[in-house]
Amino acid sequence: MLLAPTHDVSAHCDLPCGVYDPAQARLEAESVKAAITKALASDDDVFKARALAVKEERSDLVKHHLWVLWTDYFKPPHFAAYPQLHELFNEATKLAGAGGTKGSWDPAVADELLAKIDEIAGIFWETKKVAA
Repeated sequence: MLLAPTHDVSAHCDLPCGVYDPAQARLEAESVKAAITKALASDDDVFKARALAVKEERSDLVKHHLWVLWTDYFKPPHFAAYPQLHELFNEATKLAGAGGTKGSWDPAVADELLAKIDEIAGIFWETKKVAA
C-alpha cells in the first residue's frame, strides 16, 4: 500500500472550514444576561427554574465558543503579539463558569463577561485585519 503524505489540520468542527467569530460567544452571553434579568424580574418559580436552565446551558456554550477561539483560531504568533490573550480567555471562561454567570444571578457578572468577550473580539478582529 502506498502512503500519501499527511497534513495536520485543526478546526472547531469535523470540517476544517476556518470560520471563527467571537460573536457566537457574545450572543450566548447576551442570552445569559437576559435570562438573569428576566428571572430577577419574575415572581414565577417555574419561569425562574426555566431561566436557570437556560442560563447554565448558555454559560456552557459561552465557554465552548471561547475555547474554540482560544485553542483553534489563535496561534503562537497571536499570543506573542497579544501577551494578555491567555489571561483574557482564562478570565472570560471563568466568568462563564460556576464562579461566574453559571453560578450567579448578578447581572454585573454577566456584564463583566460581555466586556471580556468584547476585549477578545477586539484582538480577534485586529488579527483578521478587519474593522470590528
